[in-house]
Amino acid sequence: MVKRILITAGPTHEPIDPVRYIANRSSGKMGIEIARAASAKNWSVTLLLGPVNLEPPQNVDTHRFETCDQLQTLLEQHFPTCNVLIMAAAVADYQPASTTNEKIPRTDANLTINLKPTPDLVARCSAQKQPDQFIVGFALDTQSNLETRAKDKLSSKGLDAIVANPLETMGSQQISAKIITPSGQTVRPSDEDTIDKPSFAHFLINWIEKSTPKSH
Repeated sequence: MVKRILITAGPTHEPIDPVRYIANRSSGKMGIEIARAASAKNWSVTLLLGPVNLEPPQNVDTHRFETCDQLQTLLEQHFPTCNVLIMAAAVADYQPASTTNEKIPRTDANLTINLKPTPDLVARCSAQKQPDQFIVGFALDTQSNLETRAKDKLSSKGLDAIVANPLETMGSQQISAKIITPSGQTVRPSDEDTIDKPSFAHFLINWIEKSTPKSH
């Protein structure tokens, strides 16, 4: 039994001009560890990896992206043939409405940048999902809002599961996460408050294996 799994990881860089961009602090560590855990099960793994300094695992088909638009193109290419999509990338919610090919000079005046929403990539994949496909999203938020917003995202985007993780662990080697399903089930990897990212990655892959149909 071989599952074809597609994983996105890392941030996006949305250009303002040739030297400046809008980004976030995603390290890509969680998505890379998930790819490593899936590869250890001999699954067919494709990793879409953003602009991070970490090396992807060996034996993983890796494609790099920088912007949301580039990630969208890669998803259009690879999503139709996967059984499982894990959307761990931290895609920017907004991008500059226009960019320039010339560096914007520094002046003493204020600079205003108009932003527009980026495409909702995981929702687009969900709208095209086939019956044999399974989509896991990620929700990162403050602890006080996390569960409510994760459940809202799970429902509004039509996901099969969502990993809810408080932003207090962002950039850390540890994660304090739980899996939430549309039925209201909440699954934690352990009774501990936090767990290291490699251990959570193996827990998530094992849970997906039990929760999805067998594929050949």
